[in-house]
Amino acid sequence: MQFNTVTHNDLEAISRLRPEDWYDIVPIFRFYIDSDFCYPVKTEINNTVVGVGAAILFGRTGWIAHVIVSKEHRNKGIGYRIVCELLEHLKKHHAATGLLIATPLGLPVYLKAGFRELTSCVFLKRERPCNALPVSGNIIPFRAAYRETIMQLDHEASGENREKLLSGHLHHALVYRDHDRIQGYYIPGLGEGPIVADTTTAGLELMKIKYAVADTAVLPSGNRTGIRFLEQHGFAPTDKQGTRMLYGDAIHWKPGNIYSRIGGNFG
Repeated sequence: MQFNTVTHNDLEAISRLRPEDWYDIVPIFRFYIDSDFCYPVKTEINNTVVGVGAAILFGRTGWIAHVIVSKEHRNKGIGYRIVCELLEHLKKHHAATGLLIATPLGLPVYLKAGFRELTSCVFLKRERPCNALPVSGNIIPFRAAYRETIMQLDHEASGENREKLLSGHLHHALVYRDHDRIQGYYIPGLGEGPIVADTTTAGLELMKIKYAVADTAVLPSGNRTGIRFLEQHGFAPTDKQGTRMLYGDAIHWKPGNIYSRIGGNFG
């Protein structure tokens, strides 16, 4: 099976592959195309795009995302071949660890490719309105002086070096600062709007800002504090399922420090 790099000319064809319950995938594939740390691929049958996927490199770790096969060509091994192609790209660029979030449909494919299950994601949706919560005076806009600390917080939580992804969005960030120390960050506009914090207070105070307007949330199942906060403020778990999976070397990460993810493609 032949694979080619996705270009802007493929975006219209890719839009037709979107599963019914997914958001518009064109913007994220445009991001993959324009980002030097991403590798979006396609495969075609009779000059028609029938499958796509992307690899994202963060140095020694990488993600596989948006593996999609057209309905007409599922159960033919195309998804598995895409995953193998993306894994080879990660290995070629010396990533010792591959990560992804699997849907129930994709889970068997990833297991076959050698991924193993780590933990689950909890998807929540607002079921009832909640009164506005007071905003902490410790939450302030990002300054350049906070950059290194934010990267350290993110590395501690994710176990990865996601600087290339975060850097272009820091000007939107809010941070929680107490006793002259940055304890957490929230970046609106980056994917789903990640919140990372190394103290419970920082994480929950930043959540108050985000979930004053957001009606959906996804957290690692290991962050029981964040999940409980959402349930106490009008959210309830949904039936949607996602499984965090690992290929290769394990990494040390702290799911309890992640109060909102970036997305299913970046963690």
